[in-house]
Amino acid sequence: MTRVPFAAVVLAATAVAVVNGITFAAQDRFTLKVPDGLAFSEFKDYDTWEPVSVSRTEEGLKVIAANPAMMEAFRNGVPSNGQRFPEGSKIVKIEWSEKKNSESPYFVMVPDILKSVSFIEKDTRRFESSGGWGYAQFRFDAASDTFAPSGSGSACGYACHTAVKAKDYIFTAYPRR
Repeated sequence: MTRVPFAAVVLAATAVAVVNGITFAAQDRFTLKVPDGLAFSEFKDYDTWEPVSVSRTEEGLKVIAANPAMMEAFRNGVPSNGQRFPEGSKIVKIEWSEKKNSESPYFVMVPDILKSVSFIEKDTRRFESSGGWGYAQFRFDAASDTFAPSGSGSACGYACHTAVKAKDYIFTAYPRR
């Protein structure tokens, strides 16, 4: 019987653990970037922003939240007052599929599986060719628990948003509270 040195066994076990750890490590979404566009890391604190509104599409539910600069502008009447959002304004749209809340005593739909996270940033120098706004969408794959950029370039999303050019390219209204 051939004996394998203990050090070799420990080394092999360590190598397997390291490889498996790398394979199964959670994705660092903040390393992602839309090709030639916005990076997820530019929005690290998005999950602490205040909600602006919610919306429902045929495919799911969205919450729209904004950073403090954009929230202040909304509270001051932008864009309804004809003014533009200030430089540094940022907004996030987080979309989920929906499901019925089985615990509620009445009918209510709630978020289910995360579908995507979309970002918009106002920087008129950086995004001059797209109305001063940069856009990015990151699709979420629940099976692999990972995000992936959707589209390319900071202008991705600009074509849709030109429909609301008069509202400084922002669809979401700030409803009465």
